[in-house]
Amino acid sequence: MTETFYDVMRRQGITRRSFLKFCSLTASALGLGPAMVPRIAEAMETKPRIPVLWLHGLECTCCSESFIRSAHPLAKDVVLSMISLDYDDTIMAAAGHQAEAIIEETIEKYDGNYILAVEGNPPLDQDGMSCIISGRPFLEQLKHAADHCKAIISWGSCASWGCVQAARPNPTRATPVHKVPGIADKPIIKVPGCPPIAEVMTAVITYILTFEKFPELDRQGRPKMFYSQRIHDKCYRRPHFDAGQFVEEWDDESARKGYCLYKMGCKGPTTYNACSTVRWNGGLSFPVQAGHPCIGCSENGFWDKGSFYQHVTDTHQFGVEANADKVGLASAGIVCAAAAAHAAVTAIKNAQKKGDQE
Repeated sequence: MTETFYDVMRRQGITRRSFLKFCSLTASALGLGPAMVPRIAEAMETKPRIPVLWLHGLECTCCSESFIRSAHPLAKDVVLSMISLDYDDTIMAAAGHQAEAIIEETIEKYDGNYILAVEGNPPLDQDGMSCIISGRPFLEQLKHAADHCKAIISWGSCASWGCVQAARPNPTRATPVHKVPGIADKPIIKVPGCPPIAEVMTAVITYILTFEKFPELDRQGRPKMFYSQRIHDKCYRRPHFDAGQFVEEWDDESARKGYCLYKMGCKGPTTYNACSTVRWNGGLSFPVQAGHPCIGCSENGFWDKGSFYQHVTDTHQFGVEANADKVGLASAGIVCAAAAAHAAVTAIKNAQKKGDQE
């Protein structure tokens, strides 16, 4: 029988107090209240670890790099205790034929009961020959593992949307997982981002373990608990946007004051992700806080939407018919009109004063 998470932690010498503290931190990462801590603890004490096959197609491994830097919970706790990560060619000790044999063993032992995590995507042209794993196209490996899995997690924008290798003209016909023929009938949860936030990745696994189901998904198949709000909605620079205070050039005075990066190409108003709330590196920062506009890397087709530094011109914020550019122009017009009116009034007063003196 597969060990539970708690069995593994006890075997590693973890105290009950530390275990409950871990459950509390996990609940916080999931955005759940204190009342859910006992339920998480019960799940980890009684439910067996989830078998997981983590496959890699066309990608840069940034999703794995992000995953292993999770702080709440730590990636090592996820990999060694919460799930049974049977295969991941990036971090596993086995290699070659020994490693590939693990895939078949897992499929045979847990047929229909394991999670298939996919990082990257397969190329469909030339029968998938642009991505070869163990002497055969990754496309074949993916389809075989998907045929027997319980559900699929598409890690990152490569697996979710296609990302850079699927950008125009896409010579290899790189294809996101949910569009691969024969896979569409499997439950798929998309966790986009280039890469996704570490705690978002580990929290999705924790949720599945705790509640034995996927978190509620939006119409694009993303977890609502992390992708229901735009980065713009919770951005600490948002007050400057509302006030019409924008960075106009890199390193200008407005940039030094931390004004809104909308005019520098920030895609925060059209990007749904948790960057501005969960942030990165244990909650330390995120691109906008570091002075760089959001490039919208968690959105479908972000690579083909023009320059990362060309600002969105149809961001409606101040009413149905208004956008930030129009408001900026209107504000400038109001200021000019006010200045002209003030100058006219001053000229009239000066003329009257001069007439009185004469």
